[in-house]
Amino acid sequence: MFRPCIDLHAGQVKQIVGGSLGEDPGKLRTNFVSSQPPFWYATLYRRDDLRGGHVILLGPGNETAAREALAAYPGGLQLGGGVNADNARAWLDAGASHVIVTSCVFREGRLDEERLARLVKAVGRERLVLDLSCRQREADYFVVTDRWQKFTELRVNRATLERLAAACAEFLIHAVDVEGLCRGIDEELVARLGRDTPLPTTYAGGARSLADLERVTSLGRGQVDLTIGSALDIFGGSGVRYADCVAFNRRHAEPPTAMAG
Repeated sequence: MFRPCIDLHAGQVKQIVGGSLGEDPGKLRTNFVSSQPPFWYATLYRRDDLRGGHVILLGPGNETAAREALAAYPGGLQLGGGVNADNARAWLDAGASHVIVTSCVFREGRLDEERLARLVKAVGRERLVLDLSCRQREADYFVVTDRWQKFTELRVNRATLERLAAACAEFLIHAVDVEGLCRGIDEELVARLGRDTPLPTTYAGGARSLADLERVTSLGRGQVDLTIGSALDIFGGSGVRYADCVAFNRRHAEPPTAMAG
């Protein structure tokens, strides 16, 4: 299934090449800056009954924009970016269905079980999404934190996913090496997720056509959804029409037609 997104940078909806999100603004590679405010997208997703999309705060200066988006679609969007045990509840109160966390549950490249437990206690596992966005190193995928710049020691594999499933409701996984490039999905990663994940999982990264949505649906074995960013026409892309994604979801949500007797 297709899940929508609203990526916020400096208070605007943007599409950014994920691997360029470092400390040096001069190296930031931006594919698209929207003339529409964030709540415009949230209103659109609400109209089309698209649930489980995510609002991601890429750095500071996005809190007001995020709150406006959540207010336009209360209970319909997840919120990530700078979330921790101290502010997670406030984001839920602002209208987020779930909060998404990455960096705050890692310390010195390792998963911090105590911090994760604090988050679970603060919001409950049923409203927590773990962002395990990753980059490939040799044959394995490793979670990356701090705007996707720092490698952790945590591999994205069956053992990790099964262990963390006790602490969250879903996983969100960007394939950072292909994020924003519109060169196709990382099929190997999607296939691994379809094989290994015990929870609903959203994959993002590299989607360039409706065929990628079909491919993720197949490789993901019904457990993996797809977010499409830079290729989508509402984000300035030419590879995928938003209307076609909505139609795809409606087709796959329809119960099978009963055979005539």
